[in-house]
Amino acid sequence: MVDEEQGFVVRDRRGSAGGESAPAKTSTAKEATSSTAASAESSPAASAPPVTFSSFVISLGSSSLMLMGEQLDPQQSPMPVNLPQAKEIIDLLSVLEDKTKGNLTPDEQTVLRDMLYALRMKYVTLASPK
Repeated sequence: MVDEEQGFVVRDRRGSAGGESAPAKTSTAKEATSSTAASAESSPAASAPPVTFSSFVISLGSSSLMLMGEQLDPQQSPMPVNLPQAKEIIDLLSVLEDKTKGNLTPDEQTVLRDMLYALRMKYVTLASPK
């Protein structure tokens, strides 16, 4: 007798509004993996804003600020200061500024320039001997 692959139940509750559950589907592990990957690609999280160049720059800048001791969320415990890693992010944003010169909208250019200025000033303040 040939061993059959055991099936399992996959319930997709993303589309259901509470009380009524979707019908169960029995599938193999291989089918479920490819199905899950396809659904993740085709339906991004509804609550997540779209990723833009400006949001990318702000995300990197926020990470650098946190590494320099800024507490962006008062409910989270502060991260330990890590100036070398903060400088690495600043350098990364500098490279991004050089490589995107002439290809950004005025708003994107302003966000990147202002973020770099703020990060550099904070870094110089923290890195200079007291």
